[in-house]
Amino acid sequence: MTVTTPFKTRSLTRPRNDRWIAGVCAGLARRSGLSSGTVRLLFLLSCLLPGPQFIAYLILWALMPNE
Repeated sequence: MTVTTPFKTRSLTRPRNDRWIAGVCAGLARRSGLSSGTVRLLFLLSCLLPGPQFIAYLILWALMPNE
């Protein structure tokens, strides 16, 4: 017996056509099913809080492959 899932698993990649800086937010948006504008806004709002958000962005930029 095989079990199939109705959702297609998307890989975490940086798209070539929806980039502003590096495409990290657009890639995260595609993976999570949100709009890229929403993810960008959430990222900008999170930068107001203390924490390593910008460093995490740079690490994702380096680790996420291009489409």
